[in-house]
Amino acid sequence: MKPGSRAKRNDGEFAYLFLRSPAAIVASVLVVLTVGGALLAPWIARSDPFDPGTYDLTDAFTPPVWSPEGESRFVLGTDDQGRDLLASILYGARLSLRIALSAMGLAAVVGVSIGLIAGYYGGWFDAVVMRIADVQLSLPAILTALLVDGISLTIISESASTEFRATVITVAIALSLWVNFARTTRAAVFVERNKEYVQASVMMGERPRRILGIQILPNVLAPLLVIMTVDLGRAILLEATLSFLGVGLPPNQPSLGTLIRIGMNYVFSGEWWILWIPATFLVTMVISVNLFGDFLRDYFNPRLR
Repeated sequence: MKPGSRAKRNDGEFAYLFLRSPAAIVASVLVVLTVGGALLAPWIARSDPFDPGTYDLTDAFTPPVWSPEGESRFVLGTDDQGRDLLASILYGARLSLRIALSAMGLAAVVGVSIGLIAGYYGGWFDAVVMRIADVQLSLPAILTALLVDGISLTIISESASTEFRATVITVAIALSLWVNFARTTRAAVFVERNKEYVQASVMMGERPRRILGIQILPNVLAPLLVIMTVDLGRAILLEATLSFLGVGLPPNQPSLGTLIRIGMNYVFSGEWWILWIPATFLVTMVISVNLFGDFLRDYFNPRLR
């Protein structure tokens, strides 16, 4: 079979299964709306919530537009500082997505690299890495992220920690997510290294780096793609949790977790929209990403269909 015909068949199969899955369709629409809205925040939002000069304290606690006291200027209302809640959510989601994608990418690079080496060579390196992974799996991801974040604050000065807060959080989340990539890659490499095409490359004298990067890695990408989708949702939740606990981004750069933490202060005072609208947006974005990840898992593993 020619590669082109195989690709067309796989593309057709993907489209067929996708159109027959209502959950995948709804999840894709929600991903496009939430992620697209976050990426297009500067063009959709009427104000910049990071710039104090664009909002007025006299507009604070304005309810959503469908409420009797609502105003057409603020579709989703305003928070305690008079910031447009729609703009705050879009910019906050944009910030959360940037950190989550960076953390997931860093975790994938580190975890896949370690998994390739451990699975191909084995020996003491494999034993040490897997014991470290077992210890980290016994700890909640949020605890690992809090530990890394706390250590960084003791090393970096207060002024520098504010400037590099996003970088610190990205590294903290990445170090809590690399294990799944490493273990999955290692297990796949164990299977692939004993196949004929790898043994033939070894017999021909090809370098291990070339065998791992060009021949083995493309054959283990399918499960890694599923992990990337699922871990993206986990990374978004981890960033939101850190910001909700007050150890994430500074208050002048509100992410979704910061907005939810602010809304908790007014949950019993009648200003329900300050909490529930950002929380609903966060839950919708994470669930839609996870549902699409479940569809990819079923597609790459026909036994689950």
